[in-house]
Amino acid sequence: MLDHHLTEQSPLSRGSAQATLAVSTVIFALRPDEKSGHKTLWLPLVRRTRDPFLGLWALPGGWLPADEELASAAARTLRETTDLSPRYLEQLYTFGDIDRSPGLRVVSVVYWALVRSEVAERASVGENVRWFAADALPPLAFDHNRVVEYALWRLRTKVEYSRIAHAFLGDTFTLAQLREVHEAVLQKALDPANFRRSIEASGSVISTDQHVAGARHRPARLYRYDDRASEHDPPGPTL
Repeated sequence: MLDHHLTEQSPLSRGSAQATLAVSTVIFALRPDEKSGHKTLWLPLVRRTRDPFLGLWALPGGWLPADEELASAAARTLRETTDLSPRYLEQLYTFGDIDRSPGLRVVSVVYWALVRSEVAERASVGENVRWFAADALPPLAFDHNRVVEYALWRLRTKVEYSRIAHAFLGDTFTLAQLREVHEAVLQKALDPANFRRSIEASGSVISTDQHVAGARHRPARLYRYDDRASEHDPPGPTL
């Protein structure tokens, strides 16, 4: 099993003119909270088996080979650590503070991935790979708590104006299912009527002629995202 990207000895030292480049990935999935039963954001972490930070949890990742593209390296390390192949994988931010790794100058290009609940259930877990609630993390190796905080900020900002919630859903969904995603990401209850009006006014989703099959009462209508909708990121916070 692949450990986090800072497990191997780098050929470059602190005094070298160049930094070492690595990739890491924050993976979010919606899973039921153990106490409330409501869905919340979770992410898988890998336990470090070498110094520095022996025994601490960290984001999955690895060194960037000279002959591999960034996105390909991020996807590969995810498969090697968790067996996950997410449908949504996007570059999040580059973290390169001088002292973020003891003894080395490491610049990490961080990606973030969103996976559906049924896909997350198929992830490999064990002694060195485990899922954690995103808002209740233990102290992580390196600056990874800060990385996750930034990823949460980006997700919560983006879900209010873009189609990013689609990554947690199937091709079609009910408005109740879409609202559940927003509530899980934003950590607050949303009024169903107001949410419906807001979503319908946004023009981001299109009503289909399909309904939920097998419903006892009036079946809920299924919707899909309008592929013509565009999205733009707002500027991020100062890191």
